[in-house]
Amino acid sequence: MTEVYTMWQKLAGRPLGKRIFGIGYGLKVPYFRTIRPRFTEVRPGFGELVIRKRRGVLNHIGTVHAIAVCNGLEAAMGAMAEATVPDSKRWLPKGMEVAYTAKSTSDITCTAESDPAHWLAGSPDVPVTVTARRDDGTVVAEGTIHLWVTDRPKR
Repeated sequence: MTEVYTMWQKLAGRPLGKRIFGIGYGLKVPYFRTIRPRFTEVRPGFGELVIRKRRGVLNHIGTVHAIAVCNGLEAAMGAMAEATVPDSKRWLPKGMEVAYTAKSTSDITCTAESDPAHWLAGSPDVPVTVTARRDDGTVVAEGTIHLWVTDRPKR
């Protein structure tokens, strides 16, 4: 079990635990601090977080910037990957395909999903389905993040 997933399991059920997890996640991966992710669920095969609509993530037309949404999708994928990866494997993103389907006019919920069985299969290419939704449920972005999952080097 990875350090990230262990931290989630320890904190998620405690008062302010999810918020503390999000802050810690941002310290481990500083780039994600820009979106201030509020994680709501992390488990093998699934990760979910919310990006609050605030000035720091808006574009020139007042909607959540497309790249902020992509950052949220990648952060959700990373937490899900840490909860899913077998101890004998390691992962690295190798590509992302995203379609923007609607304006991001509210807080955005980002989800990442992957079949844990793919992580044990012989192929190192593991697809992760990512989706971003507005508060009203409208999909604003969807796509796939491709991961490269390989054996962890022997020490």
